Amino acid sequence: MLSIISESEVCREVASRVRTRRLQLNWSQAELAQRAGVAYSTLKLFERTGRISLERLVMIASALRALDGFEALLRPPKASSLAEIEARATKRQRGRRRAR
Repeated sequence: MLSIISESEVCREVASRVRTRRLQLNWSQAELAQRAGVAYSTLKLFERTGRISLERLVMIASALRALDGFEALLRPPKASSLAEIEARATKRQRGRRRAR
């Protein structure tokens, strides 16, 4: 498990993993960008800074055949009781109003 302390470090670590995977496949940045359907400049900036839109990150992950991890992203925790399961059956449409 990662011991990362900030959002920017998480982003840079993901970018580093993309770069490592790309190099393992012996692909250039231009080749990955083309296979993923993203602009070369977008991929280059992402690998350097970790900044990218979620949609483009998913496109890159797809090109690298690495979509598995996205399925588990932000999955709700396992229910510990029947009451929790029943409560989750009703999907909320919006958040609560804050008291003024």
